Amino acid sequence: MTEPASPELLAVEGLRLGYGRADVVHGIGLSVRRGSIVSLIGSNGAGKTTILRSLSGLMKPRAGRVLFGDESPVDIAGEAAHRIARRGIVQVPEGRQVFANMTVAENLRLGAYHVPGPEAARRQAAVEARFPRLAERLRQQAGYLSGGEQQMLAMGRALMAEPVLLLLDEPSMGLAPLIVDEIFSIIASLRAEGRTILLVEQNASAALAIADYAYVLETGRIRLQGHAAEIARNPEVTAAYLGV
Repeated sequence: MTEPASPELLAVEGLRLGYGRADVVHGIGLSVRRGSIVSLIGSNGAGKTTILRSLSGLMKPRAGRVLFGDESPVDIAGEAAHRIARRGIVQVPEGRQVFANMTVAENLRLGAYHVPGPEAARRQAAVEARFPRLAERLRQQAGYLSGGEQQMLAMGRALMAEPVLLLLDEPSMGLAPLIVDEIFSIIASLRAEGRTILLVEQNASAALAIADYAYVLETGRIRLQGHAAEIARNPEVTAAYLGV
């Protein structure tokens, strides 16, 4: 199966990651095309979150390249997290990780802390239009939001940075099925607007339904890759991840 067509916004080559003496990601390669959703699926402990941590600068790779940019790609492997964020790679972390004692509005403004006031206000208005529930709770402390609302807040905070590449780590974790449907509908709408998204998700069915391309990760290695619709029909995937 061929890789996604050009232009590639992100190209990962030979990425090796580990903790202590043990490698947990073993020289993988993947790519993300501008304007697409690429899904990375796999069981718990396969290395999905570790990969995202590396891409966002929270973990230095032991080997490999991370090329970012579709015109003049730059190797950002090992760059500091704040520099990677300034380049436009923004992560929505697993477990949402909102600032519980701060208000919804304060959480949102953190996503654009480096942006002048008028532009930050414009971005916040756009986020409020996308997430009406947040607009109704701007003065409420984030810790009192429901799980689904906190996920919306985490996504809204990331969108305040107007990311070039949005990294989503397990957005469905701990959410009721109806809320999961709503979150994935929002993710699909972002892609329809031209956003580029790398989606890590254990809910393989939901992820493959909205993705353009997919990788299946097993124990730190790419087991399968291909167009999402083809991956969803693969007997190995349906047996292991789709419950069929």
